[in-house]
Parts: sequence; structure tokens; C-alpha cells
Amino acid sequence: MSIQPETIRRVTATLYDRSLRGIPSDTRSALLALEATDRSETARHTLRIMVESADAAARDNHFICSDAGVPVFFVRVGTQARFAGDVRQAITDGFADLVGNIQPPLLPHVTHPLTLERGHAGKGMPITTFDLVDGSDCVDITCSPKALGSGRWEALEIFSFPDLATIERYVIDTVCKAGSQPCPPVVIGVGVGGSFDYAAKMAKEATLRPIGERHAEPLVADMERRLAAAINKTGFGPMGTGGDSTALSVNVNYCAGHGFTPVAVAFNCWINRRTRARIYNDNRVEIVE
Repeated sequence: MSIQPETIRRVTATLYDRSLRGIPSDTRSALLALEATDRSETARHTLRIMVESADAAARDNHFICSDAGVPVFFVRVGTQARFAGDVRQAITDGFADLVGNIQPPLLPHVTHPLTLERGHAGKGMPITTFDLVDGSDCVDITCSPKALGSGRWEALEIFSFPDLATIERYVIDTVCKAGSQPCPPVVIGVGVGGSFDYAAKMAKEATLRPIGERHAEPLVADMERRLAAAINKTGFGPMGTGGDSTALSVNVNYCAGHGFTPVAVAFNCWINRRTRARIYNDNRVEIVE
């Protein structure tokens, strides 16, 4: 058997819809944990409102935020997966289906970068990246729509042979420049090394890591903990109301490279949009989150 385009079309549309109407379970738990520990009464109240808003959206099937973002999909293709048709076109068709049927309607956030014309379709949309996974017999799809608040403040800089202190200072400076604009508490992804384009990809993928899951290498895990502790001392707090809760998590990915070292910083707002499913060759669908 082979994975049918109709299955991909349906699943990707569903993932996008789900990402707008709830938050991942680990994100809800992290918000509650911050509420229990933040020293600011205003911050605790704001965090409580966030959880209540997310719960109401899931219960009543409405959007948490009016900025539904633009469609972004990460597709991991198993080398043993088989396809009965075009994959990218199926994802495009799935988003078109969603636009035509979703209630409430999606605002036209897809913007032509040169003319600023806005709509629901455009060149390169949905933004989709593909990676191969050896030995897998499924296609693993993550949907993480990109909204203005988090997307506007992401950044990348290239250093020459930086030490850890230089890298960490750049991450903290980027967070301080962003302030409360990305709608904290945020998940912060950091990509270090590789090439210009790959560092940005690593940073975005780092934002998709489950909260509480540290990097497997102790050096990097310690870096994540230091950065999270420092960022939560900036005082921005939830939605800029002050307090200890600016970062839900800081996740770092790295890749070997040349002497020039790109460092990229990406954000996911407190909603932390992240839905994921696997489609197997028999068209069985497994919801991962």
C-alpha cells in the first residue's frame, strides 16, 4: 500500500485547525508550574488567564488568538514510506481546503514581500521543509504556524570562532531586544553552527522540542539551563506584565561547521503552536501531539 495524497491533504488541514484552538499538554503544564512559582502577583494572574483562555478555546472550539499565522510544516519522510501522488501539492491543497471551510474564517496573513498584497495563498506557501529518516515507514508531519509576534523578533548573526559566552550573550541580547513583543512566556530555540540557512532551521526546530526535554549532551543542556535562568531574570514576565516567567524553555541545537559560526534565535509565543501526526503506508494516522 501507499500513502494517498488525500490522506496528507486531510491530515495537514486538521493539524493546522487544531493548532489554533488549543495548546500542547506540556505547555499547559509549564504555564501552571510558572504560576505556582512566579513571585509577582500580576504575573501569576496573567498566567492563570492564559491557561483559562486556552482551556476555553479547546472546550468551545474557538481560536485562542486572532493571528492564525502563515502555514509552516516540517515533514520527515521515512525512506521506506511510499507515496501514491504528489506530497507538496497535497499539503497546498489541504491548506486551501482549510481556508475555504474553517470557522471563524482565517484572516489573510499571507503577504507578498515586495508588493505587500495580502491573501491566503502565495509563492512558497505553505512553507514546507523535508528531511529523510532512515528506516522509517511513515511520513511524520509537524504543523507550527508562524505569527507576527514571534516571527518579527527572530534574529541571526554570524560570528568568527565565538566562545560560549559570546553565543549566550547574543541570545540574551536578542531576547532583551524583543522584550514582550513575542508574547511571553516564550519557547526560545537556538541554532548554532552549520551554515546560514541551516542555523535558522535548527533554531526553529528547537522550538518544537517538548518542554522539559533537555539536549542529550551535558555541555548543551547546561547552556540551555543557564540561558533560561538568565532570561527569566530579565523581568519582562508574561505578556510584559513583569515577573519571573519570560521563558517557558530554551532549547539549543547545533551542527559542526567552519570557523564562521551562525547563531540563530527563534521564538514560539506562549500558545506554542505545535501539532504533529504520522501517516503510515497503510494510511493509518497516528496523532503524536
